[in-house]
Amino acid sequence: MATKQLSTCFFSCGWSVPNCRHSNVRFCPLPSHRLYPASCKMRHRNYSSQQKRPAKKVTPERLPTNANLQPNVDEDSELETLSTDDISSLKYEDKSTESVDTIVAAEDINERDLNTQTMLLEIKPSLVDADGGEELSSVHLQDLIGMIRTAEKNIFLLNQARVRALEDLEMILNDKNALQAQINILEIRLAETDARIKVAAQEKIHVELLEEELQKLQKELVTRGRTGGNMQDAHEEIPLPHTNSVHSFSEELSSLKKENMSLKDDLEALKKELSDVKGTDERVLMLEKERSLLEYALKELEIKLSASQEDVSNLSNLTFECKSLWEKVERLQTLLDKSTKQADQAISVLQQNQELRKKVDRLEESLDEANVYKSSSEKLQQYNELMQQKIKLLEERLQRSDEEIHSYVQLYQESVKEFQDTLNSLKEESKRRALDEPVNDMPWEFWSRLLLMIDGWFLEKKISTDDARLLREMVWKRDGHICEAYMACKEKNEHEAIATFVRLTSSPKRAGLHVIHIAAEMAPVAKVGGLGDVVTGLGKALQKRGHLVEIVLPKYDCMEYDRIRDLRALDVVIESYFDGRLFKNKVWVGVVEGLPVYFIEPHHPSNFFWRGQLYGEHDDFKRFSFFSRAALELLLQTGKKPDIIHCHDWQTSFVPPLYWDLYAPKGFNSARICFTCHNFEYQGSAPASQLASCGLDVHQLNRPDRMQDNLAHDTVNAVKGAIVFSNIVTTVSPTYAQEVRTAEGGKGLHMTLNSHSKKFIGILNGIDTDAWNPATDSFLKVQYNASDLQGKAENKEAIRRHIGLSSSDVRQPLVGCITRLVPQKGVHLIRHAIYRTMELGGQFVLLGSSPVPHIQREFEDIANLFKSNEHVRLILKYDESLSHLIYAAADMFIIPSIFEPCGLTQMIAMRYGSVPIARKTGGLNDSVFDVDDDSIPTQFRNGYTFLNPDEQGLNGALDRALNHFKNNSQSWQQLVQKVMTIDFSWDSSALQYEELYEKCVARARAASSRA
Repeated sequence: MATKQLSTCFFSCGWSVPNCRHSNVRFCPLPSHRLYPASCKMRHRNYSSQQKRPAKKVTPERLPTNANLQPNVDEDSELETLSTDDISSLKYEDKSTESVDTIVAAEDINERDLNTQTMLLEIKPSLVDADGGEELSSVHLQDLIGMIRTAEKNIFLLNQARVRALEDLEMILNDKNALQAQINILEIRLAETDARIKVAAQEKIHVELLEEELQKLQKELVTRGRTGGNMQDAHEEIPLPHTNSVHSFSEELSSLKKENMSLKDDLEALKKELSDVKGTDERVLMLEKERSLLEYALKELEIKLSASQEDVSNLSNLTFECKSLWEKVERLQTLLDKSTKQADQAISVLQQNQELRKKVDRLEESLDEANVYKSSSEKLQQYNELMQQKIKLLEERLQRSDEEIHSYVQLYQESVKEFQDTLNSLKEESKRRALDEPVNDMPWEFWSRLLLMIDGWFLEKKISTDDARLLREMVWKRDGHICEAYMACKEKNEHEAIATFVRLTSSPKRAGLHVIHIAAEMAPVAKVGGLGDVVTGLGKALQKRGHLVEIVLPKYDCMEYDRIRDLRALDVVIESYFDGRLFKNKVWVGVVEGLPVYFIEPHHPSNFFWRGQLYGEHDDFKRFSFFSRAALELLLQTGKKPDIIHCHDWQTSFVPPLYWDLYAPKGFNSARICFTCHNFEYQGSAPASQLASCGLDVHQLNRPDRMQDNLAHDTVNAVKGAIVFSNIVTTVSPTYAQEVRTAEGGKGLHMTLNSHSKKFIGILNGIDTDAWNPATDSFLKVQYNASDLQGKAENKEAIRRHIGLSSSDVRQPLVGCITRLVPQKGVHLIRHAIYRTMELGGQFVLLGSSPVPHIQREFEDIANLFKSNEHVRLILKYDESLSHLIYAAADMFIIPSIFEPCGLTQMIAMRYGSVPIARKTGGLNDSVFDVDDDSIPTQFRNGYTFLNPDEQGLNGALDRALNHFKNNSQSWQQLVQKVMTIDFSWDSSALQYEELYEKCVARARAASSRA
């Protein structure tokens, strides 16, 4: 009975007790078997819910006044009714002081529960007053109050169940005493019965003796015969009393047997009752154990309740200690993890000790065996003596042979020494020759790492400006001496290494140009569009041509840090001006794609580059004007003297006016500025007042001939300022350079570009032919090249299986499209191309997404429409590996852009043997030439083009391409091989940039020499 009453209590605490009876005793479930204090519990709950929903901050004025902080009136009245009165009514006198103490403790706990509720009601207004204007998380407070109430209810129900258990225990003890009394009575009766049985047995023996005597007498009477009447009478008189006594004894014996049988039955019944009593004793012991467990759990609850009450009493200070409390909880969690690891280590150590014990046992066994063998050691000793004698004889012989060998070795050593001297002289001569020549077998990552190390020493004031300049030029030349010094210093400390490098500072010859790119993107670490590919591709190409190339980037929080090699922070802080004061900047260095890169991390309260994205913030103008000035400050303080500073797009278009207005007057005037605009759609316009933040003079620059926007006179245009102040202005294709000089394509800057047309040129971008190479591409199922196109067919079959397209017709053409779904890319023409391809019997695959919500929804509807179609598939996301496979699998690629400054898609598609279908605009017009255009030389025809951005123009090019594919497979294969062999690498583009750089630098030097 007590077990059933207690089962609910044990169930709520995580224990299990069978045969639960009181279903009315219910506990509020706790979050886990492990109980925490209130503050830790609240943090524990927050950790588990952080991924489910963001925490919402509520100001003190909006805190709920009664819904969350005040306890439920019905619950409070029920607790008050059931706490003190009910438990006091259950008090009873008992010999066990433990039971009485438990009930008194239950009363104390219930009184404490009521005090806790009162304290919660009192703390609510104090929380609001103490916090003032600070925000308080209502979710945390509700969790804390709910957990305290749950603990109070559980403690009360535990007390109630405990009182019932004590009552049942009392009843069981009374039953046990009554049963024990009955057992004592039955034992007395059993002893009496045993005594009576002994007496009956003795009488039975006496009766048997009398019967034997009677038989003897009868035999004597038979032998004597009938001798007389007297004897016969005597004979008849004698057995009568004896016979009566025998009869009475027999009756008494039978009654004793019956009584004995009844006593046996009673005895069996008593044995059964005794076994029941033993079972009851076991149950009593089990209940006592459960009672002890219950008391232990109750004590834990009391301790934790007291801790919760302490946390509640300190709740008014919780807002001020919140941050430190969170840190402490994290440290505690860390300590818990460490203790868990230590426990695991202890277990492993214990296992190792057990294994060692087994080894010790085996060693003891082997020692016993050794003792056995020890007895035979005497024989071995005798054998050893004989062996010693033989060894002496052998040593004598060896000594004689050693003397002979020694003479031969001396002769050999003399010849080896002579050979070594000759070899060393040859090595030294070869080494001198190697050091005088450039080292070409070291990767560019090595020279970039070496250059960053030298710059780090200079920034940390460990070497002088002249030493840094000379060491940079030695790295620039790939001098063998500095390479040898670096290898020799691997095992030395930094001080010794610096001394070794400083000794190398002679006057090396100058080679190549020093080019520094200041940009907002760089592939692959920080890439949004084609800008990142240009910075990396052009930098690598210039580096291969012998120029010193460095990159300066913002340190974004969302970069791909795993693609940066040797990333480290320099022990130096660069201060730059912004908003009327100096801000510190932390400088990081690393190597990306073999290029040395400087990452600037501003210590600005606005966390300019810790936003989770590169662009799209409300203060982008301030973010990148800050970065532009900090980048120039870095170059000034490192003592660099670059020949060219190349900045890209509006994000770094602040560099040219900053350089000429603020830094050239300080003596930092060795460089010439090259500015490349990758898309004139984005010009960095803002109110003129914002230009003053980076230190530029608004009154001097907000003029029509400088940075004033051509369409709004109270606005400055960053791209216009870069065009005006740069020595070289480029864009990403010759056709686009012509388009932006018109009113339609220039987006308001056509007049400025025309007035500066002498320094404005378009250079077609290239692609990274190492990253985009079908012969080595690891993303492809099968690698291939222009001379073996079987791999392209296998990749086409693989992509069909992968995305669920039909493979029934091997010759069915596959049209691919990889793009951002924005109006610039001609989304209406892409949509039309899907349906037109199906009409002409082809297949279509699209990979890309849109930042414009209504365009994204429109293409999602199209994707759902063709979800079950086996000829069309739309994948509305970007997938790097899938893009490589689509380039390799597609027979043709569609690029119907409304305007396209350069475009890399058509170049990558041709690299993988996909024939482009493109509109004649921008860079597409400079890289795709129609196969049916007789005005184009045959060797340059490589695709299908159309001029008008409408459905009829697209139909003409798409129809011709599909007809060519279906009707002339041999000619199509020749076209595929031709487009795969076209060189779209950065080599030719880098050569054009090199010529621009050198002409600009030569003019500057000539002007300087004339001055």
